[in-house]
Amino acid sequence: MNRLSGAEALVRMLDLYGVRHLFGLCGDTSLPFYDALVRIEHGIHHILTRDERHAAYMADAYARVSGRPGVCEGPSGGGATYILPGVVEANESSVPVLALNTDVAVTARGRYALTELDQGALFRPLTKWNGVVERAEMLPAMLRRAFREMTTGRPGAVHLALPFDVQKAPVEAEEIWADARHERFPACRPAPDPAAVEDAARALLSAERPLAICGGGVLASGAEAALAALAERLDMPVATGISGQGAIPETHPLSVGVVGSNGGTLETRALVDAADLVLFVGCRAGSVTTERWRHPAPGEVRVVHIDLDPAVIGANYPTEVAVVADARLALEALLEAVAAAPLQDRKSRVEVAALRARKFAAFRERAASAERPVRPERVVAALQELLPEDAVLICDPGTPCPYFSAYYEQRRSGRHFISNRAHGALGYALPASIGAAIGRPDAGCVAVMGDGSFAMACGELETLRRLELPVTLIVLANGSFGWIKAGQKSGFGARYHAVDFSPSDHAAIARAFGIEAFRVEDPAELAGALRRALAAGGPTLVEIVTQPLEEARAPVSAWIA
Repeated sequence: MNRLSGAEALVRMLDLYGVRHLFGLCGDTSLPFYDALVRIEHGIHHILTRDERHAAYMADAYARVSGRPGVCEGPSGGGATYILPGVVEANESSVPVLALNTDVAVTARGRYALTELDQGALFRPLTKWNGVVERAEMLPAMLRRAFREMTTGRPGAVHLALPFDVQKAPVEAEEIWADARHERFPACRPAPDPAAVEDAARALLSAERPLAICGGGVLASGAEAALAALAERLDMPVATGISGQGAIPETHPLSVGVVGSNGGTLETRALVDAADLVLFVGCRAGSVTTERWRHPAPGEVRVVHIDLDPAVIGANYPTEVAVVADARLALEALLEAVAAAPLQDRKSRVEVAALRARKFAAFRERAASAERPVRPERVVAALQELLPEDAVLICDPGTPCPYFSAYYEQRRSGRHFISNRAHGALGYALPASIGAAIGRPDAGCVAVMGDGSFAMACGELETLRRLELPVTLIVLANGSFGWIKAGQKSGFGARYHAVDFSPSDHAAIARAFGIEAFRVEDPAELAGALRRALAAGGPTLVEIVTQPLEEARAPVSAWIA
């Protein structure tokens, strides 16, 4: 066969790039693509989702845990606008996601065709790269570019629009080939400038109280071992942002845990303020990690910054040394550069141990509380006891994120904690748990969400049940959009407006979808319900009636202050 249709070429090329899971939702403009998926042989498993937004969230989490690009698809019109939030989250989180939207025929443009919109213009400012396949013969080269853009440099999301008639037009068979370098990420790692490495080494050795603050770039590059070795060599404490959790085991004697305005505490802030040099690694030094660029204070601390993206370095802090490189290669080079120096002993382990003791003392007291509604700290402590080290924990923003990022200790390095921190949209954790469970099938997966988030995504309970995935969903039910309500209390005189909603029986909703579910109101019943849910072997849900966030002591600096 010398020619294939555009749709057949797309399927062949996705298969050649090692795509084994495709998350998406059908539509009229996708009929040629779906027909090709049925007719020709390939190794792709299509996962039907109930919403295009959730397809993108699934692809996002799949990529984070598998090391392969996530791929999602949807039709034109509403399919393109619905898929957009997940694409934006992935792109801003430096996660490689390929979003494919089919489109009206090229010949129908400008003629008031149903579902027509300018997909190229819509996605251009919100993706790393995007394109509209105007002619079928362009498809192979554009798909190769999509994979190249996703996996090289700073990873990110890309988008392709595939018009209906292009899917049916011919493509020459000899154009169907893939570049194996771009099947995984990061691809084509840039090495650091040796002079910058030497400057960074001198700066670190001259500091009295250095501190590393690590972001998701450490995890994306697989730099965990190099980071731990460097920290031990320099006796340097290591903190992370939320996206960087797992850069170092949080039980390591040099691990500070999460810092910043969400999940940081007064104790971790004090250590940041005491540092005379901060080493940012794979971290954008954004508003949350630095408490709106106040901790550390710009100009009052020396900064060495390692990042893949040169635009990140110097954006928020005067920088003494900039190392533009893949995080793993940079840390390995830095470790070699300090190898000849005397082993540092700054007594950091003693300081970090004292910090952790103070930080967890109040937490343990609240976690032991028998008060009703159940305190969120008690949920964290119960899961810490029950979950294995390799479990994947996904937390929606809002109520779950600050508690779990602050107090749930990652006992091994690697990507075991996920929260959508770029844009913080509710409704992420439930669909993301499906992508994570498929991307890492040998690890247990638990998704924690508020009741507001649950309502935005509960249609995917059917997907979870259909796939029979061993995922446990935990709904922290407090009858409100708790994060906003707590903000109204702390900053606006407790003038609550449009944040409370009627209570729902979330366990009954799950049972209606055929999912085994439990409801917990008594703290004494919590551990038993969680234990039964985790041991069930299929999808389960545990609804926990919890203390409202505005009444709690969440580790959020604005509320504590």
